[in-house]
Amino acid sequence: MMQKGNALWMLALVSVLALYGCRAEEEPQPQRAVPVTQPAPELTPSKGTAENPWVVGMSQCNLGEPWRVQMNEDVRAAAEKQPGLEVVFKDASNDTQKQRAHVDEFLAQGVDLLIVSPKEAAPLTPPVRRVYEKGIPVVVLDRKILGDTYTCFIGADNVKIGYEAGKHIAETLLKGKGNVVELKGLMTSTPGQERNEGFRNAIKAHPDIKVIFEADCKWLEPNGRKEMESALARFDDIDVVYAHNDPQAHGAWIAAKAAGRENDIRFVGIDALTHEGVQYVQKGVLDATLQYPTGGVEAIDIALKILAGETVPKNITLGTRIFTTENVDQGGQSID
Repeated sequence: MMQKGNALWMLALVSVLALYGCRAEEEPQPQRAVPVTQPAPELTPSKGTAENPWVVGMSQCNLGEPWRVQMNEDVRAAAEKQPGLEVVFKDASNDTQKQRAHVDEFLAQGVDLLIVSPKEAAPLTPPVRRVYEKGIPVVVLDRKILGDTYTCFIGADNVKIGYEAGKHIAETLLKGKGNVVELKGLMTSTPGQERNEGFRNAIKAHPDIKVIFEADCKWLEPNGRKEMESALARFDDIDVVYAHNDPQAHGAWIAAKAAGRENDIRFVGIDALTHEGVQYVQKGVLDATLQYPTGGVEAIDIALKILAGETVPKNITLGTRIFTTENVDQGGQSID
C-alpha cells in the first residue's frame, strides 16, 4: 500500500510540473522595455520658394504662329523673374484632341495652377472644367472657353479690334466705297468670330462697301496666300484686304505681289508684333495693323496673386493700339 501511495504521489507531482512548464511557454515573462529613438521629421519648405516652387502648367494650342511664340516667350520671361515659380509648357501643335489630353495630364500631375490658351472654345471647355472643379485655379489666355468655369480670363476685346479695323478701312482707306477681301482666322475660335463681328458692324453703315470674297485661313500665312490667289483670279477690282492677323495679311500681299497687283490693294492686319506687323507697316507692306497683346506678362502676374490667396477679377481686358503708315514711327495710337 505504501509503495502504491508513493507511486501515486510521484505521478501527481510530475503532472503539476508538466502543466507549469506548458504555461511558462504560453505566457513568456514580460521583457524590459528598450527605448527607441525616432528619426526627426523632415521639414517641407514653404510652397512658392526656390526649393519648393509653385508649378504652373501652360497649355499652348500651337506654336505655328509668331504671335503664339511671342506669348510663350512673354510667359517664360516673366516667370524666370520669380524664383518660386516653375512653368511647364506643352504645345498642342494645332491639334484640339492633343490639347485636351495635355489639360488632363496637367490635372493628373497635380499642378498648382493652369494657364491655357485654347485652340477651340467648345472642345476645351470640358477638360478645363474638370481642372477648375478639382480646385486648381485656371487662367484662360487669349481665346475663351464656354461658360465661366475658370478663375480669370485675360484677353483683348476682339470685337472692338475688329470694329476699329473696319472703321479705319471704311473711313480712311475706302472713304465709304470699295471692295474688300476678308481673310478670317479660325472661325471655331472666339477671336476669329469676334474680329469678323466687329468688322461687319463697322462697315454696315457703308452700303457701298462690299465684301466680295471671304475665307477661313486658320491664322496661317500660307493659307492667306493661297486664298488670296483665288480671290485675285476671280476679281479684277479689289481695294482692301482685311486679314484677321498679320501673317495672313502678309501672305495676301505676297500673292498680290506675285500677280503684279500689290500697289493697287491696301492691306490691314491684326497683332502688331514689333518684329512682324509693325515692321510690315514701316516697310509699306501693310497699311495698318492693330495690336493684339499676348497677355503673357499679365498671366504670370495674375497667377502669382491667385497662388498668394488674393482675389482677382474674373475678366481682364487688355488695351490695343493702331499702327498706320502715318503714326508707326511714333509708336502708334492708343484706342480707348
